[in-house]
Amino acid sequence: MSSKRNTVIWAIIACLLWSTAYAGIKLGLQYDTPFHFAGSRFIISGLMILPFTVRPSEYLRVIKDNWKVTLWVMGLQTLVNYSLFYAGLNLVPGALGAVIVGSQPLVTAVVAAMMHKEEKLTKHKIITIVFGISGVILISAGRQAFRLGTAVEFIGVLMILGANIATATSNVVVSLKSKGMNPLVLSSASLGLGGLILYLVSIPLEGLPANPRPPVYWIDLAWLSFMSAAAFSIWFKLLQRPGVRVSELNLFKFIIPVIGAILSWILVPGEKPEWLTITGMIIISGSLIMFYLITRETKTDTKAR
Repeated sequence: MSSKRNTVIWAIIACLLWSTAYAGIKLGLQYDTPFHFAGSRFIISGLMILPFTVRPSEYLRVIKDNWKVTLWVMGLQTLVNYSLFYAGLNLVPGALGAVIVGSQPLVTAVVAAMMHKEEKLTKHKIITIVFGISGVILISAGRQAFRLGTAVEFIGVLMILGANIATATSNVVVSLKSKGMNPLVLSSASLGLGGLILYLVSIPLEGLPANPRPPVYWIDLAWLSFMSAAAFSIWFKLLQRPGVRVSELNLFKFIIPVIGAILSWILVPGEKPEWLTITGMIIISGSLIMFYLITRETKTDTKAR
């Protein structure tokens, strides 16, 4: 991960993994309750990463030395983000939810600019964000009509926006405060401990699922757990890299709805390409490519001077 190109490649890999989350969550919630499902997923994720970290005594020492960062990331990324995300997604229409979730790069850019003096809202960044959100809207409009007509749905929108703010803040904390901390330990501890809390909270709120669940549920849970373990470990490592801007890295999350739509065409019966969706994909892809080329040329010119 030593070069700009490698950073882009790994960011795309993480986003490709995350693009499977929406369908996986929808499938899992057919057989489980939200907090219990999320808690189980993140406990398993944390345990999956554990063998790839350090010795147990060293693991505990790293957490002890960086306990504030670990608690902040666990609280914001795992507890607040996913609590609001799961709850909000159940209150809004799918297309509207996808657009609000897709606005995360914009929210991250604003939060990062407020928290970090080097994270400036440049002209190129703003243009990319505007085109990216436009593409997300077109993709969502091509798959399902928009609707927002009740107070409950408005609350759902606020919840998803709150989840975006929590994720953005967590990303900035990782970038600013976790330098020198093993990113695998950070992802393992924040996911595992956060998942355990969600699981324990689910017992009095939701009870334990009584019905046996089919094999497809366990396969889905295993994939989502692996996906979270891999994606968050990659992302935390990228956020720690010198020269990586939180807002610029999060622009790559615009590809998540693109891949999500393609997966729906492949996997979901009745889903087919629409011209609005394809147009949105072209806009997102073009804006990201242009931003990458422009920033690369700008940095080359700066070095030449």
